[in-house]
Amino acid sequence: MAIQILAMENIKTSTDIELIANAISGREDGFEELVRRYQRPITGYVYRMLSDYEAALDVTQEVFIKVYNSLEKYSSDYKFSTWLYRIAHNAAIDYMRRNSVNQQSLETESEDGAYELQIESPRPTPEQERERTEWRNEIEAVVNCLPATYRDLILLRHSQDMSYDEIAEITNLPLGTVKNRLFRAREMMREMFIDRGFTGI
Repeated sequence: MAIQILAMENIKTSTDIELIANAISGREDGFEELVRRYQRPITGYVYRMLSDYEAALDVTQEVFIKVYNSLEKYSSDYKFSTWLYRIAHNAAIDYMRRNSVNQQSLETESEDGAYELQIESPRPTPEQERERTEWRNEIEAVVNCLPATYRDLILLRHSQDMSYDEIAEITNLPLGTVKNRLFRAREMMREMFIDRGFTGI
């Protein structure tokens, strides 16, 4: 029993690379720990792309099946999370194509203005917490109004805290295109916030 508990603790403190090596060598607990670490953030990311919780669960399951079947192809030259999000990104895009989810045109927005999403403060008062919750809901509603490809980039940058380079790797887009589309997405969001009565953004 003590050995089993020790093995479980070792798994929990293992790096992603170690877990992948364990999984490839046939240790199921290696892959199970990877799923435990990443299932929630991947489901959240896919859900925000699709706006359909049941579909997000199905796509996430599909993502981890693909990951399991492709572990031997994974290269440690890349962060595992970047590789995983790329698979999730592609699976969500495939789902939208299969189900004719509207991805809208990308090329019509103006080129000025910017907007940052992060709003945090330590120990908020109840009033600040209520305002912050309302603001988060507003942000979520505006993000959901973006064309799917822009929404994907905003989610990767601001919800998953990915670097521009990581986003380029995940989406298979040139770095300049990623920066340009994020710029446009923020401008679209700024205009939507103004339409909703928020000024000074």
